[in-house]
Amino acid sequence: MAWVQKGSLACLSAGGGRPGGLPYIAAILLAFTLAGAQQPPPRQDGVVPNFSTKVAFVIEDVSVTDKNGKPVEGLRPEDFVVTEDKVPQTIRLFEYQKLDDVPLAELERRPDSAPAPAPPAVPAPAPPPAAVGAPAQIAAEKPGDFLYRNRRLLVFYFDLSAMQVPDQLRALDAARKFVNTQITAADRVAIMEYSEGAIKVRQDFTGDRDQLRSTIEKIAVATEGLDENADDASTPDTGAAFGQDDSEFNIFNTDRQMAALQTAVEMLGRLAEKKALIYFASGMTLNGVDNQAQLRATENAAIRANVAFWTIDARGLVASAPMGDATRGSPGGSGAYTGAGAMAMASSLQRSQDALYAIATDTGGKAMFDNNDLALGIVNAQKAMSSYYVIGYYSTNGALDGKFRRVAITLKEFPSAKLDFRQGYLAGKEFGKFNAADKERQLEDALRLEDPITDLTIAMEVNYFQLNRAEYYVPVVMKIPGSELARARRGGAERTHIDFIGEIKNEYGSTIQNIRDKVDMELSGSTAAELVKQQIQYDTGYTLLPGSYTIKVLARDDETGRIGTYISKFVIPNLNKETQRIPISSVVLSSQRIELKDALFTAGKDKAQISNPLVQDGQKTIPSVTRVFSRSRDMYVYLQAYEPNAETLQPLVAFVTFYRGQARVFETAPLPVAEGLSNKLKTVPLKFSIAMSKLPPGKYTCQVSVLDPKDQKAAFWQAPIMVAP
Repeated sequence: MAWVQKGSLACLSAGGGRPGGLPYIAAILLAFTLAGAQQPPPRQDGVVPNFSTKVAFVIEDVSVTDKNGKPVEGLRPEDFVVTEDKVPQTIRLFEYQKLDDVPLAELERRPDSAPAPAPPAVPAPAPPPAAVGAPAQIAAEKPGDFLYRNRRLLVFYFDLSAMQVPDQLRALDAARKFVNTQITAADRVAIMEYSEGAIKVRQDFTGDRDQLRSTIEKIAVATEGLDENADDASTPDTGAAFGQDDSEFNIFNTDRQMAALQTAVEMLGRLAEKKALIYFASGMTLNGVDNQAQLRATENAAIRANVAFWTIDARGLVASAPMGDATRGSPGGSGAYTGAGAMAMASSLQRSQDALYAIATDTGGKAMFDNNDLALGIVNAQKAMSSYYVIGYYSTNGALDGKFRRVAITLKEFPSAKLDFRQGYLAGKEFGKFNAADKERQLEDALRLEDPITDLTIAMEVNYFQLNRAEYYVPVVMKIPGSELARARRGGAERTHIDFIGEIKNEYGSTIQNIRDKVDMELSGSTAAELVKQQIQYDTGYTLLPGSYTIKVLARDDETGRIGTYISKFVIPNLNKETQRIPISSVVLSSQRIELKDALFTAGKDKAQISNPLVQDGQKTIPSVTRVFSRSRDMYVYLQAYEPNAETLQPLVAFVTFYRGQARVFETAPLPVAEGLSNKLKTVPLKFSIAMSKLPPGKYTCQVSVLDPKDQKAAFWQAPIMVAP
């Protein structure tokens, strides 16, 4: 059965990033109504106008220190001057976060008679307990509440995919050292791990040292760290046979590392406090343009989530021999004699640190290289997060132009004070101002969303037909109401494009097939006038093996930017194991057959669709995805039966029955079929043409019955349909 998903979602998030960008941005849709005042009279068309605007609520974390580097306390909102692009802003949110810098180990060593430092003013509530056996998660804050008030939030992020075993041991030792001797009463630490292609939250924010020690001990040393081969003059001659270039895999590996970091900071974005993510890795090498795109997306996500990266090279102090140490094979070629090998090795090391430096400095953190005391990098992040003020304001500039907004914060007094804050942010961008890269990125981001966008109505049908003993042809048909595109026509557009993007995953979550296509629609003239009454149908097809799958497809109107999502699970049975009943394919119900050359909105329409059973004699059967049929048109029924074990083709009998409730309303005459396709499966095509004028309007259950009189087997298929006047 085809399901129609319909709804609306206002995309209100705005933000962006660059060095010194905004830490946290939220766009809020405000609808202003005149309560108690006389409402404006309706227009002649009966529509009451609504007035709305979009404003960005900007939050800045401001550290204020005196000339000695000590935090300045006791400031009030009226002491600060906030401007955005030199325009004064009104402070709407103001709070002081006071952090204690006394290590817990020192507190424990003090005698009972010694006065202990005063606790923070407001204790932080404990996050809600997780269910027994459930994986750890980052607990979110309630709107307007600070879950970790007066707390310093640190995240230990171990990228096990980018560290060799000795480097992993050094990183874990640094984490133990910090927890044992350097953590303070104000610190709350979370632990994340990236391994086996997935982010794992090992521990939510906590100040319990025993819990942190236990979590660190449970992190298993992985052996999946990649020894990247730069494929240059420094590449060793291992004597192995020639194979694929490692650099091809390294490109996608870096993308996965960056995408995992983006996922991590999006988890942390549910907390409004300032956060530092300490990233342990043995370097990160960027290759190609794609990595630059993912790098920017990761940095933007970190800036929006108020997360600063503090990167630590877990290799420590690197002092290798010019031609490599004993773990490397001998270099080949003339590079060993010209110095190119030594130069390439030094350049490779520097490139592996460039990305770590970039993501740290662009998000407000720092990178630490060539130091064997890895715990020092954690301490640096800890000391950088001293007591700070949280300042929020509604931006007076509501234009969604995607431009950089420069923020300046000063004090009316205390001229010697030093203020540390992010210098600005990238505003949101309206879809009409997106460039090609922005549009592509929007589709990719929307495909990853767990909360589907349903601005556009989409219906879909997935069928299957057996090709051979192993493979099945799976036609996928999508339908969009023409009224959805009529909105673009009312905006003055003469043409529009519909972008399709999607993926098919198996039951283990692995992507088996991808969908990416574009349809060009003409909206001018009679075509636009007929859009409201017609439907836009698009189809494609894939070859799959039996199994359980999930398909997710997004369609976007390129003129208005509206996106629709369709998600469905489907099963392709193994018909070879069917012994009790007649093996049959999916049943396709249709009200339209067109010439193949007229199937404009078909993926691969220029190719001969030999494997598509819906294409026969130069005509294509278009499935009725919504299964709504008009009494003025015939309904076509098509399916296939298979007799792979029969020595000769055996006659079959089939008929179609329509039920309303339990009552049988109409049944076709039995259709005897004694001929089929000449293939090893002995495929028997079954076709019906039914005049729907014989049925009164209403809802029915359509049943297709297939009988084998010789072997006394049968097969049945049912689906609900609607007959319209």
